[in-house]
Amino acid sequence: MTTDSDHTHQQRFRLPLVWWNTYKRVTDRLGTNRTARLLALIRDDIEKHGDEQDLEALAQGDAELAERRARKGGRPRKQPEE
Repeated sequence: MTTDSDHTHQQRFRLPLVWWNTYKRVTDRLGTNRTARLLALIRDDIEKHGDEQDLEALAQGDAELAERRARKGGRPRKQPEE
């Protein structure tokens, strides 16, 4: 059973699909991806406009992401069947 601290959560928001697809092309040209760019924007806003509690939450989120990324890719790839 997982708890809130066991994994990061997906967030859903609505925007026109044409914007999302266009944003992919833009981030591809920038040499990044949509997720990395959005995470950087969120981090920047918290650092610039957040109070002490917000900055503590940012540090907590950083630790969560670091733990998640440390676990990522641990499962071996499936071998193609012959």
